[in-house]
Amino acid sequence: MKPLFIGGERVTTSSAVENVNPSDISDVIDTYAQAGVAETQTAIQAARAAFEGWAFSTPQERHDVLKTTGDEIIARKDELGTLLSREEGKILSEGIAEVTRAGQIFHFFAGEALRQTGEIVASVRPGIGVEITREPIGVVGVITPWNFPVAIPAWKIAPALCFGNTVVFKPAELVPGSAWELTDILHRAGLPEGVLNLVMGPGSVVGQTMLDDPRIDAITFTGSQATGARVAQACVTHMRKMQLEMGGKNPLVVLDDADLDVAIEAALNGAFYSTGQRCTASSRLIVTQEIHGRFVDGLSQRMRGLKVGHALAADTQIGPVVDATQLAQDLEYIDIACRQGGSLRGGNSSMTHETQGFFLEPALITETVPEMRINTEEVFGPIASVIRVRDYEEALHVANDSTYGLSAGICTTNLKYASDFKRKAEAGMVMVNLPTAGVDYHVPFGGRKASSYGPREQGSHAREFFTTVKTAYTAP
Repeated sequence: MKPLFIGGERVTTSSAVENVNPSDISDVIDTYAQAGVAETQTAIQAARAAFEGWAFSTPQERHDVLKTTGDEIIARKDELGTLLSREEGKILSEGIAEVTRAGQIFHFFAGEALRQTGEIVASVRPGIGVEITREPIGVVGVITPWNFPVAIPAWKIAPALCFGNTVVFKPAELVPGSAWELTDILHRAGLPEGVLNLVMGPGSVVGQTMLDDPRIDAITFTGSQATGARVAQACVTHMRKMQLEMGGKNPLVVLDDADLDVAIEAALNGAFYSTGQRCTASSRLIVTQEIHGRFVDGLSQRMRGLKVGHALAADTQIGPVVDATQLAQDLEYIDIACRQGGSLRGGNSSMTHETQGFFLEPALITETVPEMRINTEEVFGPIASVIRVRDYEEALHVANDSTYGLSAGICTTNLKYASDFKRKAEAGMVMVNLPTAGVDYHVPFGGRKASSYGPREQGSHAREFFTTVKTAYTAP
């Protein structure tokens, strides 16, 4: 059994769960201890006790821990990438790429630890000095999803530690292995006792205990919109800082003047790679009428050529969905879309494989209209819908007609339309002739409307959430 990490100690409990490979449900990766209310409260107390020491640690101390962590992650990228793919289901090349990105994130924030600055400004009153500095906010609760089990914890934990905060880390129940390895690496890199605490377990117990405890000063959360709303309510009750990432229903607009090959590749990548289990996935393909038929035929042909199979197999291009519940949800959305008038291409879940897993062939649903549920609700699987529109103006309107606003893309060779879309798309991130999924680690990540709330994640903008500003006046 892999234990919890609380106050620098490895803690076992009487409860444990198996971590099962979605590519092969007979493959049990390991068993992982489950925290209850008592263990979670102990972890929060440990983080609180460690805060003052870590808050006043030197930039060099923080740099060294983060740099050493990044070095080990990258050195072990093949091993850790294999573990990630075994427990989450994305193909091995994607698993290794995600681990590499996590290492790069730690390297970035190792540098940020040495670049922390303040301001000295003149007062409007003679003889008075003014200093503006940033300080850590305290104990940060980190709650992460299953779809990026290394990268998302990295881009939350690395800046939290960089700026002097302590952490209580609750990973998703489906992916404890990646979280455990990351925590172990950080401790061996020299992190003091209690600065990072890992509490694995169900959200209804561990997550709720974190939300209810006033000793947590901030929560950074990535997950569903419904859970995010509950996190927000709890944070308001305690007047704590919050950062919420809650998904998307991302449009990819394809105009008549688009390079057809570029558009098809962007849609294929954005909609179906990583089994479509990305909050930035291209789930709504909004296509103008002149190019519509050629685009749908070309994308359908490329879809048929994708190999669905075991995540670790060398020839697999699309791995399984994460578990039986997700597979059932995906199939239900396909059925609803067809009953509401959509036309289905792909979407077979009864394919024969050497192992028993949660496999689903990519599905494209054509002849849809914006009001259908497949176009309004986040599905989270290898499923995309196509909406036919007259022209750019209608495409822009349909793209923005969503409660979400995370990522939006356009495929066009017209600079006028590209520039207008970048300005008017109601999204936190805009892609031109690129998939809606796929972002850099050194620039801000986040959306608008129901997709996100609070300061941006990643890059130098992360300081806006993980620090608080102090203004100090000094008279002679």
